Amino acid sequence: MKDFLRRFARNRPALAGAVILLAVVAMALLAPTLYPDNPWDMVAEPFLAPGADPGYPLGTDMMGRDLAAGIFHGARVSLVVGLVATAVAVLLGVTIGALAGYFGGWVDDVLMRLTELFQTIPAFLFAIVLVAIFQPSVTTVVLAIGVVSWPPVARLTRGEFLSLRSREFVQACIAMGMGDLRIIVLHCLPNALAPIVVTGSLMVATAILTEAGLAFLGLGDPNVMSWGTIIGAGREVLRTAWYVCALPGIAILLTVLAINLVGEGVNDALNPKLRNR
Repeated sequence: MKDFLRRFARNRPALAGAVILLAVVAMALLAPTLYPDNPWDMVAEPFLAPGADPGYPLGTDMMGRDLAAGIFHGARVSLVVGLVATAVAVLLGVTIGALAGYFGGWVDDVLMRLTELFQTIPAFLFAIVLVAIFQPSVTTVVLAIGVVSWPPVARLTRGEFLSLRSREFVQACIAMGMGDLRIIVLHCLPNALAPIVVTGSLMVATAILTEAGLAFLGLGDPNVMSWGTIIGAGREVLRTAWYVCALPGIAILLTVLAINLVGEGVNDALNPKLRNR
């Protein structure tokens, strides 16, 4: 662990991303304390520019809602959706990929054909269809993003398990009569975790962007404030109040950039080629 942290600390872009990501997490955690009222409440006159009123440092939108409150509460929604949707996708992908790579044969053929079927459908359009069919909510959005995001994880996990399946320690476990489930969970999966963790960290950023896109199109949960919802509402006044779209857009940009920088830093720190440097 110390070696991992030391290698990660040498990566300055990754450290910068970690600082930005910690700031976003702090926003999400402090949102109920700093802005305890409902972010949908109309609290001031509409179209207050950023800095025009000290009480509303980021200004207000066309309905007089505090943009700072919306961005802070939107951080909670984006992070929760990103993390939970990624967890769902990783769980599905690892399960399918592990079974395909370990057992091979007809199991591999069936599961990989299923994976290819999902990959032929554009992920964002598929997510739109799933959310539109069911009532838009945080749960629906999370499940839709998770369902459309698992194929890359499945293919990665399958490749790792195909390699591990022929290793001596796995063959020794089979010769000892150890059960397949025990071999998969206790011996193969821990050795395949490094690339899965890196891929999962990068998928969080994609999930956040997908959620923002769905909310922009009006397919987000109407009861929660998200960055995509703010941008979607502000597009009608883009020429006269650009900041309504720009501020949450900058928040999305910085969050996604930070997650990608951290993911690349984790990848470099876990890369065996860099361990002896």
